[in-house]
Amino acid sequence: MWSDNEDSLRAEKSALNPETCDDSVNHRIPKEFPFPFAPYGIQTEFMQVLYRVLEEEKVGIFESPTGTGKSLSLICGALTWLRDFEEHKKQEDAKLLATLVEKHQKHRGGEIDAEVKEVSTKPGAEPDWIEVQRREKEEKEKLQVLREECAKRQKREEQLQKIKNSNNPHFIKKRKHIEDETEKLMAISKEVISGDGTTNDGKCASSIDDDDLTLLDDYDSDNGDVHGNEECSGDEDSDEVHVTKIYYCSRTHSQLSQFIHEVQRSPFANNVRLVALASRQNLCVNEDVRRLGSLQMINDACLELQKGRKERKGDKQKHSKVCCPFRRPAALRVFQAEMLVQIRDVEEACTRGRELSACPYYTSRSAVPAAQLVVLPYQCLLHGPTRCAARLSLKGQIVIVDEAHNLMDTIMAIHSSEINGAQLCCAHSQLSQYLERYRCRLKAKNIMHITQLIFILSCFIRVLGGKVGSNPNLQTIKAPGAEVKSINDFLFAAGMDNINLFKVQKYCEKSKISRKLFGFVEMYQPLTVKRESSAALSGFLQSVSMKKGCCDSASQPLANLNDNNRVHGSPLGRVESFLFALTNADTNGRVVFTKEGTVACSSLRFMMLNPAVHFADIVQDCRSLIIAGGTMQPIDDLKQQLLLASGVKTERIVEFSCGHVIPPEHILPIILSSGPTRMTFDFTFHNRETPELMDEAGRAIVNISTVVPGGLVCFFPSYNYLRQMHARWQSSGLLDRLAARKTVFEEPKKASLVDKVLNDYSRCIQTCVATCATMTGAILLSVVGGKMSEGINFSDNLARCVVMVGMPYPNITSPELKEKMKYLDKKLGVVKGKSAGSLLCDNLCAKAVNQSIGRAIRHSGDYASVVLMDVRYSRPSIRQRLPDWIGAQTQIYPNFGPAVAAIRRFYMTRQEAAHTK
Repeated sequence: MWSDNEDSLRAEKSALNPETCDDSVNHRIPKEFPFPFAPYGIQTEFMQVLYRVLEEEKVGIFESPTGTGKSLSLICGALTWLRDFEEHKKQEDAKLLATLVEKHQKHRGGEIDAEVKEVSTKPGAEPDWIEVQRREKEEKEKLQVLREECAKRQKREEQLQKIKNSNNPHFIKKRKHIEDETEKLMAISKEVISGDGTTNDGKCASSIDDDDLTLLDDYDSDNGDVHGNEECSGDEDSDEVHVTKIYYCSRTHSQLSQFIHEVQRSPFANNVRLVALASRQNLCVNEDVRRLGSLQMINDACLELQKGRKERKGDKQKHSKVCCPFRRPAALRVFQAEMLVQIRDVEEACTRGRELSACPYYTSRSAVPAAQLVVLPYQCLLHGPTRCAARLSLKGQIVIVDEAHNLMDTIMAIHSSEINGAQLCCAHSQLSQYLERYRCRLKAKNIMHITQLIFILSCFIRVLGGKVGSNPNLQTIKAPGAEVKSINDFLFAAGMDNINLFKVQKYCEKSKISRKLFGFVEMYQPLTVKRESSAALSGFLQSVSMKKGCCDSASQPLANLNDNNRVHGSPLGRVESFLFALTNADTNGRVVFTKEGTVACSSLRFMMLNPAVHFADIVQDCRSLIIAGGTMQPIDDLKQQLLLASGVKTERIVEFSCGHVIPPEHILPIILSSGPTRMTFDFTFHNRETPELMDEAGRAIVNISTVVPGGLVCFFPSYNYLRQMHARWQSSGLLDRLAARKTVFEEPKKASLVDKVLNDYSRCIQTCVATCATMTGAILLSVVGGKMSEGINFSDNLARCVVMVGMPYPNITSPELKEKMKYLDKKLGVVKGKSAGSLLCDNLCAKAVNQSIGRAIRHSGDYASVVLMDVRYSRPSIRQRLPDWIGAQTQIYPNFGPAVAAIRRFYMTRQEAAHTK
């Protein structure tokens, strides 16, 4: 938080700032930006608009197709602004410092400002000397704040300049000392993780026994006071002021690594302080912890190694109970210094962390305040508790959300929660046994809250039609189906309307009951964690389970109920997530009951309907927000449901959409209304499964494949329809005709098989192109929204043509979609002459199409044709939702013959142009 003096100081800086009007902003926007090569015109325009948005503290929606250098444009445009901003701030500080020093000297010389005299002559005003003292005190405080700020900046710059010299003897000496300590600490950490209480020399490594590790701390108050250890936040100085920085987030770690490598290629590689954040699972370098596998177990083991740190805070004893060899403060400081002067992605940070025996996870967190560019995954930024735990301050900072075409879906998925009957029964069984084991050692408040949690679990199981104490796999559901209720209605139906869920949430957070329960289960289940346990202890859970009737027979112990959840951590953690979701406002979410076959397969799901609730804090705190993507159209729902609903004014939103860098003649978009036998392509839900239409589509694709060189990617609305089409073509002989020209590949449902299919597909095309055989390449049958429709680059010969069969409208009978449509109809009403719910379906379909057809063109020299196989694409309302660089050139062909002829001419022209070059 800013103090009053700091607020006043900021106001004075603003008053001194000459760049407050639009004309001065235009003057400050660079005509040229630092770039690794001569930028395209659209890249320069992109960076100029980006610079203006950041300067005017607005919200920008940027659409730049893949292959146009979006990442480099973001990097060079944003970092240019940050460089100018810091330089301008330094000049402002120097000017203000000179002004304050001059005023201070005048006061010391006994001079009284004319302004003070004028104020003091007014009726009821304070005498001159009092006003002078007050003004002098204020200016002294402002001067002190400014001097401290300038001193910190200068000190930081000097330190970073020294660190850039890798041969600094000071750091070499520290590294040698760290290496000498590592082996000793590694032995201790192994003992702590394995559960043994002694070191190799027989000395006790910790005085805490196993039961003490899993026993809940005393919970003495309903206000949530817990006397125990919290998660160690590391050695970072939590009071360090955050410099102005850019937070860049994307969906996957591979995309983040790609972005970091682009920064390394940019002109700012040696002048920007970049920090990459990730989870312990990605950044932990302690092999004894990493081999535990699951994120939950890695987190627990890491925290276990930090136990006692807060108890000894301020203790001047040399010995510490911190046993992780990678948490030495000296090593962390050395690594933090290196991290701020040399750009590294997650893998490179882990490699360097092993060399320095320093933890990349805690080092990266401690380096955030001084960093200028923080790269992090979606979850870390968009989830409030995670953002708070990482101590990310967004106040006055720049936030860039890349690959944001599914931003709303991502926010809703992060804040939604689902739990099935097997997990509920498992959590109920585990918690009951935990209470049985420790009842005599727990205080009344803990017993009361655990009993309440057991009651809540019982209510959830009964709602699904199950019975507490019976095996969920053996309990059949009499009336399968799905039902949607509001939060309040669900709580009434479950008999939980009298429970204060906010108190339950606070208890779970403060007591860390799920973590304790997870440790308890791991301790008494040798199959889950490789731990030496006596036969009596290992059989404890089974005996209690049988005594309490948690299973139907002795052959169904707790371990069997928990088989599906061992790798994923404690099922109580999922229950907590679902409970926390129920604390949302009644209008912002719905609870979906899904009953299928048995209680174990049935589930409860909380569905978030209003993503703006969790996005508003980000928009309100940050200085400027940039939402970028390769394909952002249509953006109406993003503006209405996310930005405007988060409190952003319409005049603050800036939209920018650029064309593609490829020449217009390199893309041929075609809308195909009919097939070879003139049957209309109308793939509506009620019509698409007719055998005649499937055959017509097959004949069209066979004919197109004869004129398309290299690879052809064909997208279908769903896996089910792909299977139906494939089976029909196989029975009619069309699949054999297609296979005679191109080898047929099919997108697998299992994610583990995707890489193999892609490699085989690519290898087949390369072989056909190189040998000029009768086989012209390969065809890949894919699914819209599947694993091939996003994040895969089908560049050059891998996709010379993309065929979209039908329109991938979402399943209108889905309870979740119905509820979302009802919510939007009630909240937004009619938008652009159509109900908001219907508009949602259109936009979801258009986004899916745009993502899929964008797989083909990946760089400036690429070329491809796009065939939209459905008569509905010819409607103006549908065409206007296509990206501008495609929609403007789209040609409508009512008949099949002229369309194939146009495709043939397109490839002949491109091949002739290639030979000419």
